[in-house]
Amino acid sequence: MRNLTRTGWAVMTVLSALVVLISSRYVTFDPDTFSGNQRATYLAHELPLYIHIFGAITALALGPWQFSARLRRRSPRWHRRIGRAYLLGCLVGGIGALLLAPIAYGGPVARLGFAGLGVAWLIAGGTGLRMILHRRVEDHRRWMIRSFALTFAAVTLRLMLMVAQAAHLDFRVSYMAIAWLCWVPNLLLAWWFTRARPARQADRSPVRVKVTPGGRQM
Repeated sequence: MRNLTRTGWAVMTVLSALVVLISSRYVTFDPDTFSGNQRATYLAHELPLYIHIFGAITALALGPWQFSARLRRRSPRWHRRIGRAYLLGCLVGGIGALLLAPIAYGGPVARLGFAGLGVAWLIAGGTGLRMILHRRVEDHRRWMIRSFALTFAAVTLRLMLMVAQAAHLDFRVSYMAIAWLCWVPNLLLAWWFTRARPARQADRSPVRVKVTPGGRQM
């Protein structure tokens, strides 16, 4: 189980880093980096776009390191610092996402999907912060896992777009679906993984005490 966890963390970190590298080209402020169906729209709304990009890149780059048990154990101070920067990235990126949602390609369906992602992202990060401020560490961990599952939508969105393009699917139709599929399954999986598990049957069973004829308990 430990090896599986390490493998999963490594894959998550590598994919996140790749998307950060790919997305970093946008911070050059070069209009030629924008292409495709939304080029004109992006160029007309550069401020909210760059707000979202800078926040999302920060959150995606730092998020995986919050799950490093070694970092939490050896340097809790850095864990807290990275956590603050991650949450700030989520806040900035979430605000940018909400500003961009009304102009997203794909019509009302896609726009509602991206708006839902922005709202869920802000709620998860805010709840995670509130839990740790109240020293509810386990609840904090649950909500931070859910928060990063939403941050990881930046990765799943691009992977799904690649699959749709390779399958020669209609871009508009697939984009409307991906606006929801890039984050809803992530959140459901994170919610299932972090659900409160009932105590084991052995722990809940009443302790039976055997009394000998002499009155001694066994």
